[in-house]
Amino acid sequence: MTSESPGPRAGAFALSRLRALAAFACGAVIGTLGGLIGLGGAEFRLPLLIGAFRFAALDAVVLNKAMSLVVVAAALPFRAGSVPLGLVAVNGGVIVNLLAGSLLGAWIGAGWAMRMDAARLQRVMAALLVLIAVALLFGHGLSGEGAPLLEGPALVVAGCAVGFAIGVVASLLGVAGGELLIPTLVLLFGVDVKLAGSLSLAISLPTMVAGFSRYARDRSLALLLRNRGFVLLMAAGSLAGALLGGLLLGVVPDRVLLPALAAILLLSAVRMWRH
Repeated sequence: MTSESPGPRAGAFALSRLRALAAFACGAVIGTLGGLIGLGGAEFRLPLLIGAFRFAALDAVVLNKAMSLVVVAAALPFRAGSVPLGLVAVNGGVIVNLLAGSLLGAWIGAGWAMRMDAARLQRVMAALLVLIAVALLFGHGLSGEGAPLLEGPALVVAGCAVGFAIGVVASLLGVAGGELLIPTLVLLFGVDVKLAGSLSLAISLPTMVAGFSRYARDRSLALLLRNRGFVLLMAAGSLAGALLGGLLLGVVPDRVLLPALAAILLLSAVRMWRH
């Protein structure tokens, strides 16, 4: 009796399982990398979505944004043990100041992304990944609580302007923007770095919702429905990795970790620019 070779449906199922496993594993690695420095890791996820999983640039941004929303929404209550939510609420003025710019920036940035052709969007994203790499190298590891850089109306205007720029970057890359928000909170507003991590999450969540709602007016919901299994698995892997990275926080010295992560982003930027 001759054995039958697997049919096309069996081959497709095996490929689907392999893709699902890869999505979870990549999400876990990305989450761990982000957790090691107290961030979500979405900046590392975007190049993988485009390079390894072959999503179009705009589709990758939308999927990255959806997964970032899941990770950030889960991270905020997790941080309540180390930074009470009441302390976050006390700094509501700072949150509102940055949100006044970031919400508008996120909406406009998403509109720009949808109007760009794929090649131009990838080059813009490559340039922004370089910006994130520089922010990792020179903006991470800040400590202490000092006086705000500016005072009165000047601080409010500066906060709105910086928030707008961060909102645009967050929408164009589909990231939370913590790499830029935390240095801004520490340097511009004089916030303690530990509190700045929680404040950045409180700012990132509504900012990402604003950007995502703009994308949702186009084809984002249909895209997410088609790829819902992939998104859920990679988001679950990212959450698991973020928890692991948080437990390993401090195990790898920053002087080794930060240049290595920045190099990964720069390499990803070069590949994306040349793609």
